Amino acid sequence: MSAYLVLLFAVLSRILPHAFHATGMNITAVGGSLLFFGSKCSGAGARRSRWQAVFAILTLAATDYYLTVYAYGFPFHVSGYVTTWAWYGAICLLGSGLLAKRASALRVVAGVLASATSFFILSNFMVWMGGGMYPMTLGGLGTCYIAGVPFYANDLISTALVAGALFGLPALARNIAQTVHEAQGSGQPLA
Repeated sequence: MSAYLVLLFAVLSRILPHAFHATGMNITAVGGSLLFFGSKCSGAGARRSRWQAVFAILTLAATDYYLTVYAYGFPFHVSGYVTTWAWYGAICLLGSGLLAKRASALRVVAGVLASATSFFILSNFMVWMGGGMYPMTLGGLGTCYIAGVPFYANDLISTALVAGALFGLPALARNIAQTVHEAQGSGQPLA
């Protein structure tokens, strides 16, 4: 259940800035939420976890449609989103493979870096390939990536914050509970 609430949080993090006429500058809960969603849905069996990943992709694809048509006022073309949707699935799979059994701090950091960096590389390459904003030269590709650095930084920060909270707070709560339990068992005062 918590994984689906986190997925809803990811959707809202993309829609709410537009509802309040603000720009998100790529500050969303998508990367961290997909890592968490994938990690929580992986224990359900391979077939079920694949369907849950498909559910996450479809949910975020519906969000893409809504934002494109209603928030941005552009026509929707599926071909413009296939790479993004594949990325959604890949990050879910990364969460299920890397973080499902053991979500150590190092693994979460690796997931955050892989999530934000892969999105930066793929999305900027696709913008460049679209051919409308940058020349189809190596210099144009470099300019596209340089222009994307502020968005990458924001995505990296937001993914780290979301994943850090989703994976770190439960671990912190377990450690506190264990410390309290051990202190109570030894008869030592807690304060």
